[in-house]
Amino acid sequence: MQPLIDNARTFGQRPEEFARLAEGQSPQVLFITCSDSRVVPALITGARPGELFELRTAGNIVPAHPTGLPSGESATIEYAVEVLGVQDIVVCGHSHCGAVGALVRGDDLEAVPAVRDWLAHATEHPPTGDPADPAVAAAVQHHVLAQLLRLRSYPCVERRLADGRVRLHGWYYEVHTGCVREHRPDTDTFEVL
Repeated sequence: MQPLIDNARTFGQRPEEFARLAEGQSPQVLFITCSDSRVVPALITGARPGELFELRTAGNIVPAHPTGLPSGESATIEYAVEVLGVQDIVVCGHSHCGAVGALVRGDDLEAVPAVRDWLAHATEHPPTGDPADPAVAAAVQHHVLAQLLRLRSYPCVERRLADGRVRLHGWYYEVHTGCVREHRPDTDTFEVL
């Protein structure tokens, strides 16, 4: 913890670098990814403060658009699209994902009921793949596409897709290599950026 505290102390000693951030935010991208500590959106993209609006959830899950009570995830998506006017939305899954791995393996999650219940609504068709593959690459890529499909059901996203004001992107990040792949709809494959 001490190295993090030391960095936080020196970080605030450069106020001139951050003064403009007090004027507001205008990110161009909503970046939806996993809560996994190995996935660092600003590091992956080189984004500076104010350039990415982030939504991090266990397993980069985009829940179904709520018909009853709103969720923090749906509020974040709606705010990014309607208020901030992001032009691009990236759903970024990653190798060695514990959430997707648990779905593929059918892990017993009784000891972590909140995790079990969250993963239960990850997708109507849980990702499949080789349970012995620690990277769960194929399953994570399938999962990313399912989350992009789920995003399309959000009315604000649907409207902006229809008039060309927003674009969706599916990414797959390899934590063991640092390689980022993007889904190419024309070939239905994830290719290196």
